[in-house]
Amino acid sequence: MGIRFPENPIILTSEIKPSMAEMKVECVLNPGAFTFQNKIWLLLRVAERPHQEEGFVSFPILDEDGNIEILKYATDDPDLNMSDARMVTYKSKMYLSTMSHLRLVCSDDGIKFYEPEDFPTKIFGKGSLETYGIEDCRVTRIDDQYVLTFTEVSEYGVGVGLITTKDWINFNRVGMILPPHNKDCAIFDEKIGGKYICLHRPSGIDLGGNFIWQSSSPDMIHWGDHTCVMKTRPGMWDCARIGAGAAPIKTKSGWLEIYHGADFNHRYALGAVLFDLNDPSIVLARSIEPILQPEAPYELTGFFGNVVFTNGHIIDGDTMRMYYGASDEVICGATFSINQILTTLLNVTP
Repeated sequence: MGIRFPENPIILTSEIKPSMAEMKVECVLNPGAFTFQNKIWLLLRVAERPHQEEGFVSFPILDEDGNIEILKYATDDPDLNMSDARMVTYKSKMYLSTMSHLRLVCSDDGIKFYEPEDFPTKIFGKGSLETYGIEDCRVTRIDDQYVLTFTEVSEYGVGVGLITTKDWINFNRVGMILPPHNKDCAIFDEKIGGKYICLHRPSGIDLGGNFIWQSSSPDMIHWGDHTCVMKTRPGMWDCARIGAGAAPIKTKSGWLEIYHGADFNHRYALGAVLFDLNDPSIVLARSIEPILQPEAPYELTGFFGNVVFTNGHIIDGDTMRMYYGASDEVICGATFSINQILTTLLNVTP
């Protein structure tokens, strides 16, 4: 359904400069997207770790003041577990193999991106709830303010953080708005019934599951009215976990949300769901088949292959220009007709 950019992948890991000489960029992935000053901007997730020494594994964490500390262990240490490329477990304590920060880039044509010289381009973790970094930012514009929701990671777990800005120079770091375990938070770009609305993904371990929930707030800080609006579907492409992409798109038919789904083989694809305009806790329709799934070589293989994952798009009339991460290693783009997506949805039931 989507048409991939012929230039894909448009941003490679090798093109991203490390934040400091001691670090190496391992992955660039999952950008938020927005327009500002007549340009298209992406807020990339950049995952780094120190240059590796043979026979050892080393990885960074932050102290509460934001200073980097490097942990280093011998690879033959029996207390070390590196069975998952994304994680390091030592003496039953889990760390991330890389630490992520957010990197700002812009483009005049939506294809070729660069770091602007007159804006701060790096947002790092800060405080005790972000010692393992910050990840996967969604950007919503509400009136004259840009609202950033992102994943905060620390030894205490994974929660949702909030930053606001009007000029991309001065930032208000609000802090954690949804506690662990929670992520994939996308805030609607207008109030409904006098309240802000968000989609988010708390995770159940034994009871429950990796479902999409909806909540409301008077101020974007205090969230309540929590309702589970979407569940995983047994035997389908989104049977293991689901999560929201960018802010929902307002259409005449309802609020259109692009979401990711994964199966138990960790294959990530993208689908669409339509919420009621006046009561977005009501699901009107949902994709039976993905609207985008891993098919291209750069989507099938990489740091963590078989993945397409979006949390950023630009809307121009009927055209949705989606930016997405592929295989946790490169940034790509695809264009969709919103009406075409709606046509497929309106022919199915929730």
